[in-house]
Amino acid sequence: MNAQIQAADRLPAEYTGGARFINRELSWLAFNERVLEEAENSAHPLLERLRFLSISASNLDEFYMVRVAGLKGQVRARVTTPSQDGLTPAQQLSAINQRANKLMEQQQLCWRTLRGELRSKGIAVVSANELTAEERLWADAHFMDSIFPVLTPLAIDPAHPFTVLPNKGFALVLHLQGRREPRALKALLLLPAQIGRFVRLPGAETRFLPVEELVGLNLDKLFPDFDVLGQGCGASPCRVPCCWVQWRCCHCLWVFCFSALGAVHFLRSAPAC
Repeated sequence: MNAQIQAADRLPAEYTGGARFINRELSWLAFNERVLEEAENSAHPLLERLRFLSISASNLDEFYMVRVAGLKGQVRARVTTPSQDGLTPAQQLSAINQRANKLMEQQQLCWRTLRGELRSKGIAVVSANELTAEERLWADAHFMDSIFPVLTPLAIDPAHPFTVLPNKGFALVLHLQGRREPRALKALLLLPAQIGRFVRLPGAETRFLPVEELVGLNLDKLFPDFDVLGQGCGASPCRVPCCWVQWRCCHCLWVFCFSALGAVHFLRSAPAC
C-alpha cells in the first residue's frame, strides 16, 4: 500500500486530482458538436445533413432542460462542492454557456449553408419579399383561413404583466405605435405549434415560407389601429420537464409536494411551512 501511495506521489500533475477527469456536461456538448459535424459532412445526402442539424438542436434543448437545470438547482441551493473534475456547479455553468454559444453559432452557420444548398437543388426557403403576386394573394387567404383564427395577441404593459410562455414556444415580439394616441405599446404574439413552422407555397416548385414571415405580412389585420415600429421573433426558454427536488432540503412531506407543484405550475411563492 505504501508503495502505491509513493508511486502516486511521483505521477505528473496532469495525472492527479481533477485533471484526470473530463467534465460530464462538457463531454456531452462535445458529443453534440460531433453530431453537428455530420450535418456539415458533404458526403451525406443533403436531407440527411438537415436531419443531423435538427437532431443537434433538439439535443441541446434537452440538455438545457435536464442537465443545465440540475446545475442551476445546485447553484440556487448554494452547493459549492466540486465535481470529480474539480469544477463547482457555477464554474460548470460558465463553461457550458461559453461552449454552447459557440455551438449555436455553428448551428446557425450550418443552417445558412444548408439553406443555400437546398435552394440549388430546387427546395427553397424564401422570405416575404421573394413572393410573387400570385403567391402573395394565396398567402393572405391562407393566413385568414388557417392561421388568423388561432392567434391571440397579448399586450405587455403594467395592466397586462408578461405572460407565462409555453415550453419552447415560438413568438413574435412587437413594438407598436397607436395611430389615435401617441403611446407606444409592446405586444407578444404566440405562434401555436399546430400551425407548422413553414408554409408550403402552391406551384410546381418546392418553396416554403417561414410562418413568422407570413404573419409579419398580415400584422395590419391583427393590429388595425397600430403601426409596427419594430418586430423580432424567437423561442421561449426551455423548462425542466420533471421535478428537480433536493431530498436533503425537504424537511417535511408538504415541502416536497409544494416543490413538485412549483416546478410544474411555475408557482413563485409559498406560505411558511
